[in-house]
Amino acid sequence: MEIMLCAICNIASGGCSEDCKYCTQSAHVKTNIAKYKNKKIEDIVNEAKIAKKNHALGFCLVSAGFGLDDEKLEYVCKASYAIQKEVGDLLLIACNGNASVEQLKELKKAGIFSYNHNLETSKEYFDKICSTHTWEDRFNTNLNAKEAGLMLCCGGIYGLGESYEDRISLRKSLQELKPFSSPINFFIPNENLNLKQPLLSADEALQIIKDSAKDLPETFIMVAGGREVVLKQRQYEIFDAGAKAIVVGDYLTTKGEKPSNDIEKLKQMGFTFASSCH
Repeated sequence: MEIMLCAICNIASGGCSEDCKYCTQSAHVKTNIAKYKNKKIEDIVNEAKIAKKNHALGFCLVSAGFGLDDEKLEYVCKASYAIQKEVGDLLLIACNGNASVEQLKELKKAGIFSYNHNLETSKEYFDKICSTHTWEDRFNTNLNAKEAGLMLCCGGIYGLGESYEDRISLRKSLQELKPFSSPINFFIPNENLNLKQPLLSADEALQIIKDSAKDLPETFIMVAGGREVVLKQRQYEIFDAGAKAIVVGDYLTTKGEKPSNDIEKLKQMGFTFASSCH
């Protein structure tokens, strides 16, 4: 079985104006994460080189903040050009918050393949976890990305206190968007966050993956944040549940599995790694 590996690069960390209760990068909470405005382009390129060596096909440029402005747009485009020049053969994904069709067209011109903007949870539950922007803001940015000709990477976070009905509602909204890939993240509690929810069980997490694969049969279901913490020794059962992609390495502000451990285990299990989009 062939699976897709993706890696994340946190190009602008912390100090986000939004009050998303699940996020350690929000300026509304005090956390000890690394905070910086713009990572050096050469450092981003080096991370892209490492991702390529680790068999990653997707490489996501993530910045904290409400959305794209002219300065950030220019910076992301500059990073994209630099990666293409020195690395190549990576599907570049941008994740930079709310964006207009015109801004997203500029990203596409700069070589960005896909835009990642997660809905996070259901339309009905969203105001319980964020008050500084709306669920509709997120949904509309995804529509903008499609209009701009970008592939769509859109998913959510489970374990925020949402109901079973909320999970169904989220997936129905994803069905409307028909994303190329859909990340499944599992909430990881942090003592500094205002949101207090227990970890999901491994059984519940695997069922969420099964339900997502069933509801989004044409989409690459990607298991991302929380995989190691929630699933522990059962984390490679995700492929039996219907996942077709994972994030390797670290996440935005939390450590992930050492990539070499993932790669060795996956090879032992007979998996091969996608080297192109088809």
